[in-house]
Amino acid sequence: MANYLRPRIEGATIYFKVHLADRASTLLIDEIDRLRAAVGRTCRERPFHADAWVVLPSHMHCIWTLPDGDTDYATRWRVIKSRFSRGLPKGVLRASHIVRQERGL
Repeated sequence: MANYLRPRIEGATIYFKVHLADRASTLLIDEIDRLRAAVGRTCRERPFHADAWVVLPSHMHCIWTLPDGDTDYATRWRVIKSRFSRGLPKGVLRASHIVRQERGL
C-alpha cells in the first residue's frame, strides 16, 4: 500500500491523482455528468476551491485549495467517490475493497 504524505496545513493547496481500479476503463468520461454532480454537491456542502481539474478516461488530476481552518480533504474525496459510484455496477472486488466497503471501481 502506498504511504502518501499530505500536508495537514489549514487552507493548504494540494495536488491529487486519483485512479480507477481498472486502468483500461473509460468510466470517468463515460459518466462525466455523474462525476460533475458528485463534485458539485460535495463542494457546496464542504467547500473547497478547485484550482485545476483534468479528467481522463481512467484517472483525474486535481489541485484543490481548502478553506482557512480546514484540513479535511479525505472526507471530501470519500464523499465524492461514494456519490459517483453509487448506482454503478460493482467492479471486481479485492479483499481490500471489501474491508473499506468500496465498490471496486
